[in-house]
Amino acid sequence: MPPAQSRIAAADWYRTARCDDDVTLIEEPFIKAFYRCNIWHVRGRDRDLLVDSGMGVVSLRAQIPLVTEKPLTAAASHIHFDHIGCHHEFEDRCVHAAEAEILAHPTRQATLADPYVTDAIFDALPPEPYRSADYAVKAAPATRILEAGDVLDLGDRRFEVIHCPGHSPGGIMLWERETGVLFSGDTVYDGPLIDDAYHSDIADYVATMKRIRDLPVRVVHGGHFPSFDGARYRALIDAFLAEKGA
Repeated sequence: MPPAQSRIAAADWYRTARCDDDVTLIEEPFIKAFYRCNIWHVRGRDRDLLVDSGMGVVSLRAQIPLVTEKPLTAAASHIHFDHIGCHHEFEDRCVHAAEAEILAHPTRQATLADPYVTDAIFDALPPEPYRSADYAVKAAPATRILEAGDVLDLGDRRFEVIHCPGHSPGGIMLWERETGVLFSGDTVYDGPLIDDAYHSDIADYVATMKRIRDLPVRVVHGGHFPSFDGARYRALIDAFLAEKGA
């Protein structure tokens, strides 16, 4: 990788990879893996779904034509800076009720940009005029407020909202029962899970993990790191619960 002081052109900022089930991974490869959000695009018959939108340092709409091909719903798995940076670029935006206020009025503190966003989280910097000290998530008031059990309908695909407090109060997962596909946000991914953010709650997190453990998932697309299968999903949850003495 180039040194952190180098700059990457906007056209080279994103990378895409097609997955099964008409899912495409969009990622920002010059952000270090721990801070790099997985942006998931799901193709539907009538509209598409975007699960999270990255850090927002380069326009997603300008660089990834895939997200402009048809009407699209941008869903926030939660409101940390690495997941909602480009939400303002989309007309249809949804988030859980517990975090709607932050999406509408983001601050560096509320989105965790402070203290995490520094040049150190990059292997190479975004194009000019980006400056880490000036970084801020743009306001993107939700056009739909989500609650547990709500459904995001793409015409031929339906994703159920599962409320998963713990990592943050309004964290959600999106579950397609018919295919066994789960978008798990930062609730479960194959890496170190975070339960010490300013609004994390370990008791809530433990309760969430117990409640979601036995979902019959086939493939899990997390908020960070590679996707995994149902066996790994249960193993990750069991490891978390064992670590918490639960």
